[in-house]
Amino acid sequence: VQLQASGGGLVQAGGSLRLSCSASGRYGLGWFRQAPGKERGFVAAISWSGSTTYYSDSVKGRFTISRDNARNTVYLQMNSLKPEDTAVYYCAASSIIRNMIERNEVEYWGKGTLVTVSS
Repeated sequence: VQLQASGGGLVQAGGSLRLSCSASGRYGLGWFRQAPGKERGFVAAISWSGSTTYYSDSVKGRFTISRDNARNTVYLQMNSLKPEDTAVYYCAASSIIRNMIERNEVEYWGKGTLVTVSS
C-alpha cells in the first residue's frame, strides 16, 4: 500500500485546509499528527466503507474525515484551525481500524505533510 499525502501549508488561525491522501486497498484509513517535540498522535479515522468515523477530542467538531473509494483517496477537512493544530500530518492505513485508534498500531504510513497555523 502506498500512501501519499498532500494539501498542507500555512494558514491563519480560524482558517481551513483540506488534506488529501491517495491510498489503495481495503483498509481503514486515518490521520495522525506530530507537533515539534511531541509524540505522534491519532487525529481521525474512517472505516473502509466510509460508514464509521472516529475523531480525537481535540479535533471533534472542527475536522471531518471522508473517503472516495472510487478515487482511492481519503480527505481531512480542517476548519477553525488553531495554532496548536500546527504539526506534520501523516496518512495511515490499517486492516483493523480499532488498533489504529486505540493503540496507534498502523500497518502503513505515508510521508507527512506540514500544516502551520499562525496566530
